[in-house]
Amino acid sequence: MLTKIVIGTLFILPLLVAHAGAEKMPRLEKATFAGGCFWCMVPPFEKLDGVKEVVSGYTGGHKANPTYEQVSAGGTGHMESIEVTYDPGKVSYEKLLDVFWRQINPTDADGQFVDRGSSYKSAIFYHNEEQKRLAEESKKKLEASGRFDNPVVTEIRPAGPFYPAEEYHQDYWKKNSVRYKFYRYNSGRDQYLHKIWGKEEPMQTVKTEETYGKPSKEELKKRLTPMQYKVTQEEGTEPAFNNEYWNNHKPGIYVDIVTGEPLFSSLDKYESGTGWPSFTRPLEPGNIVEKTDRHFFSVRTEVRSRHGDSHLGHVFNDGPQPTGLRYCMNSASLRFIPKEELAKEGYGKYVKLFEK
Repeated sequence: MLTKIVIGTLFILPLLVAHAGAEKMPRLEKATFAGGCFWCMVPPFEKLDGVKEVVSGYTGGHKANPTYEQVSAGGTGHMESIEVTYDPGKVSYEKLLDVFWRQINPTDADGQFVDRGSSYKSAIFYHNEEQKRLAEESKKKLEASGRFDNPVVTEIRPAGPFYPAEEYHQDYWKKNSVRYKFYRYNSGRDQYLHKIWGKEEPMQTVKTEETYGKPSKEELKKRLTPMQYKVTQEEGTEPAFNNEYWNNHKPGIYVDIVTGEPLFSSLDKYESGTGWPSFTRPLEPGNIVEKTDRHFFSVRTEVRSRHGDSHLGHVFNDGPQPTGLRYCMNSASLRFIPKEELAKEGYGKYVKLFEK
């Protein structure tokens, strides 16, 4: 019997370890952009923290597996494009949009800079309804900025099949740096971008209640890890001392993993000894909903987010002063925004909290 138990344990243990590792793996998403010559579109995105891969290729047309010569000659309907694979927990889609607009001339309907023709037009290819909404919002803001004399004509289209370009096109800026720099300078791209943007810092999106929309159930299953979905949508509880933020001591704020609505601040976080991130009070009480949770013979107070209706955790009356409360949260329900990223992520109004 003992031999069977030992053998069974040796068989199951690797599976448990593999499962635990899978829970912690980030859920990656894709973003697709066309901005003229794909050689020039790759570097700005590859340099972003949270971007895992940028592939040059062709999309938007009707011919399967096109070649560079076929796309350049016209008739395929494809545009030179890039496909960005990124971790939304580290870099937001809004940030990717911001970077995209700063690489192109969005008022040019016939190409980009020295490259002319339909295969060099600019476009945003959205992969879901949330990306579509954010892309349309960012385009409207750009149009309203008064930065351009002519209308913004960049198309926003549903993403279709993406065909990677030939290997010699991938990371061309690294493989052929001299030729790349010569081409880029003579294309007029940098001169135009400097004229339009100068040394201005990237646009700072501002989060408002209108941006805290909850995605569909199907979209959440794609976006969230199994643990994040179980906790936020099915009132689950993650393991103590084995979660992302229980011992995080960096300054910043915590937002709902589903909607991005601000919930808690590191300034109110303390070591509760429970193995879960604990706070004495919410950063934005208006984004917190408390409900009575009757579970078997106990009665607790459940904490949920207002806009996302995400299960966050529970609040107890055993916390430190000045509130005497312990908001015991699940890391899986939260996304942490470091103080140095607040402005870029659209939470600029909270920067002043960390300036003292």
